[in-house]
Formats: sequence, C-alpha cells, structure tokens
Amino acid sequence: MTPYILLASSGSSSGGAGGLMGGTLGLVIWIVILFGFMYFFMIRPQQKEQKEKTALMNSLGIGDTVLTTSGFYGVVIDIDDDTVIVEFGSNKNCRIPMQKNAIAAVEKPEDAKAPEEKKDNKDK
Repeated sequence: MTPYILLASSGSSSGGAGGLMGGTLGLVIWIVILFGFMYFFMIRPQQKEQKEKTALMNSLGIGDTVLTTSGFYGVVIDIDDDTVIVEFGSNKNCRIPMQKNAIAAVEKPEDAKAPEEKKDNKDK
C-alpha cells in the first residue's frame, strides 16, 4: 500500500463522524477568532474615529480656525445645518460655503492663546 492510502485509512478509523466534527469545530473557532481580531483592529477604531469627528463637528463655532481637507486654513463666519461659510486669507472677500465634512481639524481661539500665555510665563 502507498503512504497516501495508509494515511487516509488511519484518519478515517479515528472515530468516524467524531473526527469530522472536531475538524469542523476547530474551523468554526478559527473563524470566530478571525472576526474578533477584525472587529478590534478595524471596525472598533473606525467607530471611535467617527465619534470623535462627530464631536468635533458639534463643537464647531463661529470664529474657529479650521483646516479643510484640501489643506486651506480659514475662519468660520457662519454655520448652517450641514454647511459652513469659511473666510480664507486676510481680505474679507474670499468667503466660501462648504460642507462640514470638508473640515479636517478645528482650532478654537482660546486654544491658540494658551501657548502664547505659557511662553509669556516662561520669560518672567
């Protein structure tokens, strides 16, 4: 007999249907572990990032400095439900309405003043 036939015959004599169930149970356990890793390393961080983005958009106010997804810095001058009007540059004629989703980062005016105050305290 060839080794392949011996291997096949020895595997089938180890319990019949019990060996088949053990292999299926092991496969199911590995699939559950795989989905667990996918949840904790892909889905959960994405949900956390989405919550942070929603909180950022809810805290957006008039006078905040924003960075758009296209890389422009501007100041928010008006807010509607899902759109904002942002003023770019030092001239007051460049006002562009855009969706809130186009905002990548927000800097509050009081956040900008805090590092300057710390610098003043170090000089004294």
